Amino acid sequence: MTSLAQDLTSAGMIRDSMCGGLKAEVFVDLASVEALWRGMETAPDALATPYQRFDWVASFVRGLEVQDRLRVLVLRDEAGRPAMLLPLLLSRMRGLTVARVAGAKHANYHMPLYASRQAAGLFAEEVEAALVAAGREAGIDAYALDHQPRFWDGIANPLSTKGAPCASDAYGLMLGPDAEATVKRAFSGDARKKLRAKERKLVEALGPVDYVQATTPETIVAILDAFYEQKRSRFTMMGIANPYADDDVRRFIAAATAPGQARPAIELHALIAKNDGRVLATFGGAINDNRFSGMWTSFDPDPEIGRFSPGDLLLHHLINQQTSAGRRAFDLGVGEARYKSSICDETIELVEVLIPVTLRGHLFAQATDAALRLKRRIKRSPRLWQAVSRLRALRRS
Repeated sequence: MTSLAQDLTSAGMIRDSMCGGLKAEVFVDLASVEALWRGMETAPDALATPYQRFDWVASFVRGLEVQDRLRVLVLRDEAGRPAMLLPLLLSRMRGLTVARVAGAKHANYHMPLYASRQAAGLFAEEVEAALVAAGREAGIDAYALDHQPRFWDGIANPLSTKGAPCASDAYGLMLGPDAEATVKRAFSGDARKKLRAKERKLVEALGPVDYVQATTPETIVAILDAFYEQKRSRFTMMGIANPYADDDVRRFIAAATAPGQARPAIELHALIAKNDGRVLATFGGAINDNRFSGMWTSFDPDPEIGRFSPGDLLLHHLINQQTSAGRRAFDLGVGEARYKSSICDETIELVEVLIPVTLRGHLFAQATDAALRLKRRIKRSPRLWQAVSRLRALRRS
């Protein structure tokens, strides 16, 4: 990694690169950019997803211990005002240095943080040119910026202009202002009736239940312990690797959910049996003032519990709770699922953006684009996806 840090100044910043009207800065540590970052994300007209909050990225970077690979790109306008911030992690691949947005698969969206809706009106060509110039200074061969929303809160994301469709999109629900009306819009009358019946039967079987938002150390530990065990059981049954078994991922989640924060990076919710404290279902989501973005859900694997659909009960409650909390949007993240399409009223289109910087970066972008097109074709074809799923099942058996 020493070659990646060449030409860094003692201030923790690669020298400025001027490109058109945009001035690019690349910071190499969280401390040097924290004040600027927090100021941008709390601006009243800022445009960003919850995954570009300083606290979310800081928890991820420190948890996975990848501080040496961090680069935070800031673009300033002609007047010197910050317009766009993009947190990146560098990796080496076949002799190339590739920059990806911090968060990996744990972040549903990798959109930059725009200082304002006006700043999101930057020309795509100008942004790309500034990225290329900054990439040359930072020793980057190519940018691989996946999961870029085409639009966010009704505003076009300029970084997505030349992107190719992702293999999967995401699904969201606009909230409020009335919680009861929002729930009625998300769940049909028949669905609500069935959920009420299941909740009554659950209470008859286990006694009273609580819908809990974790705020105390004890509750956070109990919910996370149950979540990890429920995921371990689920992934074992599916015969695939458990991404939540890694200590670094658990450090990230512990930091993002730690008690005492006015607004944690990840908000934890659970359905818990009062009598014995058994955690029946969990839901974790990245948050900002306006949105709850679902990162995971889990439920007790016991078939006797499963017949009461604890995950659905928790989701029903959560939509009501988030609307009452004043959030305007709720999403269930990337990937197709019947329950998502039945509840959500918004398809969040996502694209993959490849920006080569060097000649080797151009070759990488061409090869990566071909692989992404094949993946997209498979995942968006029910017949091909079914064939791949059968092949995976045969390999596991």
